[in-house]
Amino acid sequence: MAKKILKIVGITFAVLLIVAFTIPYLFKDQIKAKITQAINENVDAKVGFSEADLSLFKNFPKATISVKQLTIINKAPFEGDTLVALDELHLKMSVMELFKGDKEPMSIEGISTKNGLINIIFNKEGVGNFDIALKNKDQKQEGKSHPLTLKIKGYDIENLKFKFTDEASKMKMVLDSINHSGTGDFTNNLLDLDTKTTAKVSLSMDKMNYMNHVAVSLDAILGIDLNQSKYTFKENKAKINDLPLEFNGFMQMADAGQVFDLTFKTPTASFKNFLGLIPAAYRGPIENVQTSGDFTVNGFAKGVKSETSIPKFSIAIASNNASFKYPNLPKSIKNIIIDTKIVNETGVLNDTYVNLDHLSFSIDQDVFSAKANIKNVATNALVDAALKGTLNLGNLSQAYPIKLAKPLSGILKADVTTKFDMASVEKSDYQNINNAGTIIVTGFKYVDDHGKSMTINAAKVAFNPSRVNLQEFKATTGKSDLNVTGVLDNFYGYVFRNQNLQGNFNVISNQLAVSDFMSASDAGKNTNKSNATAMKIPAFLDCSLTAKANTVYYDNLTLKNCSGKLSIKDQAVTLENVKTSIFDGQIGLNGTVSTKEKTPKFNMNLGLNKVDINQTFTQLDLFKKVAPIAGVINGKINSTVALSGTLNENTMTPNVNTLTGDLLGEILGSSVNPANSNMLHALGDNIKFIDLKKLNFNDVKAALSFKDGKVSVKPFDLKYQDIKVTVAGTHGFDQLMNYTLKFDVPAKYLGNDANALLTKLSPSDFSNLKNIPITALLTGSFSKPKVATDMKAATTALVTQLAQKQKEKLLNKGANALQDLLNKNTKGDTTKTKNAVNQAKDLLNGLFGKKKTP
Repeated sequence: MAKKILKIVGITFAVLLIVAFTIPYLFKDQIKAKITQAINENVDAKVGFSEADLSLFKNFPKATISVKQLTIINKAPFEGDTLVALDELHLKMSVMELFKGDKEPMSIEGISTKNGLINIIFNKEGVGNFDIALKNKDQKQEGKSHPLTLKIKGYDIENLKFKFTDEASKMKMVLDSINHSGTGDFTNNLLDLDTKTTAKVSLSMDKMNYMNHVAVSLDAILGIDLNQSKYTFKENKAKINDLPLEFNGFMQMADAGQVFDLTFKTPTASFKNFLGLIPAAYRGPIENVQTSGDFTVNGFAKGVKSETSIPKFSIAIASNNASFKYPNLPKSIKNIIIDTKIVNETGVLNDTYVNLDHLSFSIDQDVFSAKANIKNVATNALVDAALKGTLNLGNLSQAYPIKLAKPLSGILKADVTTKFDMASVEKSDYQNINNAGTIIVTGFKYVDDHGKSMTINAAKVAFNPSRVNLQEFKATTGKSDLNVTGVLDNFYGYVFRNQNLQGNFNVISNQLAVSDFMSASDAGKNTNKSNATAMKIPAFLDCSLTAKANTVYYDNLTLKNCSGKLSIKDQAVTLENVKTSIFDGQIGLNGTVSTKEKTPKFNMNLGLNKVDINQTFTQLDLFKKVAPIAGVINGKINSTVALSGTLNENTMTPNVNTLTGDLLGEILGSSVNPANSNMLHALGDNIKFIDLKKLNFNDVKAALSFKDGKVSVKPFDLKYQDIKVTVAGTHGFDQLMNYTLKFDVPAKYLGNDANALLTKLSPSDFSNLKNIPITALLTGSFSKPKVATDMKAATTALVTQLAQKQKEKLLNKGANALQDLLNKNTKGDTTKTKNAVNQAKDLLNGLFGKKKTP
């Protein structure tokens, strides 16, 4: 009997498992139909999802419907804006809900979602993009189905981003990395909802940033009255970073908007509360920090949030004669006074004001203080601020855990006042901006994580009503020294409005090494070509620099007497009239370098004036590839080069494989050294009538273009005594070549035997004798050249010319004169007559086997 019972139980369990696995597939189409029906009957938006599934195991014994890649896209007036995007949405319900008819609603008991976005937008007219419910729902036909109802007892949200934008007030708020859960029986009109929430908050208004990724958390029990839409704080613990807060009061939904009656405060007055307000990444652990004095935050919010009003509120932040000392640091920060209030007394957003009445602290004998007042925040913020004090920067790292490879040093002195409105900043109405005072830095030294250091010997910034003047900036870094003066035209636009930083500067340097301004990619290593990365040109810079440097070290080059103008804008540098002495001559350039894209690009026009050929074509990779003549042709060169391409990210030198451009060059006062060129050596072995050492390159002009690693040389002429040589062809950066050399050779260079034959011609016939064209083809590579010539064609051409001359002479003298000529020269020997022609052929055949002298 026991065996039978176990057998029946086993079979029953197996059947249940089979049913549990098969039901999701049986109801899959029904689930999709229910979801689609709910969407179509309730939403006026573009809704999509990739799939919908059913599981009986995820929340057993409850069923779980899962929707993947759910998106809700707005229609007009927010056409194309994403309202909701969820990677996963899970709905928990009773299994019996699956067996209801088409017109019976499914009751949802729990909701969870993961990796989502909710994007709320109010446009300038006050219309919200979340209003996507179908209008005229009351006109639905009686008996219309209601596919979903809510009887939620719990919900869970993981990694949600909530974005809120109010275009009218120019306010943007982002709650990122939201993790939130709640449990409570929403089937009751009165319930206690137990919630846990963590998030990071960013808040800006009219381009002014008030909060940036501030960590917040709230564990609270909320008393909910669904009949009155009222939410009351009961037990709660909140934190802003590690600053603890407690809330009391309620929020309530009403026809006019949302009603607030809240108070909040720090539960303790310890000054550790202030350190807790600072993000942990910037202040280290605070458990063992010794503190004295107090720090409190308290306030309230009371009133209605509607389209025309906000609740009245007050936030007071205060500390009096406080201090703190980290246990592993030698100094403390003392005499800390904070008196700040953020207040709205009317319920009108623009009447909000911020008063930083007093902020001061001291380290040893140095005292630093600040105060500020901001009002009219919503329309045109008015700022009145002052900064005054002396600060030994070396004391900062001895009193506060600043994460630096090496401590700072130097003295900062400030005495600055400013008064301005944001509209004037945005419009650059400098007459409405009142600045005064100076900031002076001396003996400042900073060492980064890679061991690179910068020392500012002296810097002085003067604040004038219309602009900020950099009156002095003397600094050294590595082998480089800088002396900079200039002006900033829109300093406040950069600080408060994210505008570009505009200015004009003069830079003087005795010695400048470009490598000093590169950063190492691997911590703890010295900068070199293998691990250095070039600094990107900041996008916010919009300024010009007139620069002069006695010596500049760039890669393996030493440039002297450098000068020119650099204009920086849109992550690009435009170089104007830049000049430098190098290679015993001078180079001028104009062009641009852009680091906007991942790979830097450049476009340049170079002018080379009497630079040494050997140095130029040895030390510049560009010229090595384009014209490998270093050590072969000695002398000077004038050249204009137009080129573009990309830069190597590690050295900011041209990537020769990407070069495109044109070069026009003129060689001056040159000599040739064929022994240093395999190509010329091979050519000399095959062309015997020219002494390559005596080739004349002086005043030779050549034009070439290069693209995709290939150089094309337009035909140009060389002279060897009265022999003309025309050169044209191509070669690659891989050194493979294909050139044609056309020699226009006078017959007199064909040797003594040829001259013996040619003396038989009359002077007039000899002068009319055409030059012999000979072509040489150069292929292979510069290191292993191949030479081919058209010797047979040249021989035939000469024989044809001689025969033609003889024929013309015989025709002119007549048949008798011809016979006399033959008898005189050959004495009746017809063999000698034939040999006269064959001798010309033999002379040419021997021309390239033995060197002949003219």
